[in-house]
Amino acid sequence: MEKHLKILGVLFVIRGVLSILGGMALILILGSISLLVHNLQAAAIITTVGAVLGAIFMVTGIPEIAAGWGLLIRKRWGRILGIIMGILNIFDVPLGTALGVYSLWVLFNDEAEKLLT
Repeated sequence: MEKHLKILGVLFVIRGVLSILGGMALILILGSISLLVHNLQAAAIITTVGAVLGAIFMVTGIPEIAAGWGLLIRKRWGRILGIIMGILNIFDVPLGTALGVYSLWVLFNDEAEKLLT
């Protein structure tokens, strides 16, 4: 089970980093597209949507990284945060669902609970 905790921790960190990078890319791409639009209202809407969605992606990446880090250093709070993030990931079909189910399987295991202090 120790191997599964390490794998899960790494997967959470990777997903969090990708979420942050995706949010930054969304802001940059929609911001760039808004420069090409000649209608000022449409440009403002595109920029706002990009900023809001990008910020949401970046903010949701932070607890993913924290959960992964907590699992990698074997902390009890990492398990709790991992369970929360696993439940939330289930709704992100298809990869998030797989990660969510895997995380719940790992984190609700009695052996994993004993490994986390």
